[in-house]
Amino acid sequence: MADSYRKNAGIVVFRADKKVLVCKRIGASGTKCWQFPQGGIEPKETPLEAAYRELKEETGLSSVKEVFHLDEPIAYDYPPDVLESMKKKGFDDIGQAQYWTLFYFSGSDNEIDFCTNPKEIEFSDYQWIDIRQAPYLVWEPKKAAYAEMVSKFAPVIESFVNV
Repeated sequence: MADSYRKNAGIVVFRADKKVLVCKRIGASGTKCWQFPQGGIEPKETPLEAAYRELKEETGLSSVKEVFHLDEPIAYDYPPDVLESMKKKGFDDIGQAQYWTLFYFSGSDNEIDFCTNPKEIEFSDYQWIDIRQAPYLVWEPKKAAYAEMVSKFAPVIESFVNV
């Protein structure tokens, strides 16, 4: 993957009923404002380490275990208006390369806490959905990347047996 993409950990969390957690971007409205937790991969950090860290920072969740991950990232490009905005802020990435990890969640919803880092609260709400709904709820530039990830994660979730 070219260096022009920001390396990012994408995180899908599912529970015993095989529903996945999606979170609503803070300040966003409409039907395309939901996403999976995600965040940048720091230098010398593996995608899995970043996934655990970002999940804890953004949602407070820690009662999770890795079930599956994609070895190769799925990239998407920023639209022109976002690219322009990012360049003004000093960033030269053309999009994100997301390294996806699938986690099983064994806790309860009261573990969800969007205020673990009050300076960087990213979400205002959450819901548990069928993973196949996710591409229809996200920001349009992410839709194809989400659909590709869902095609790989949905069978794993469906066949999962917690032992």
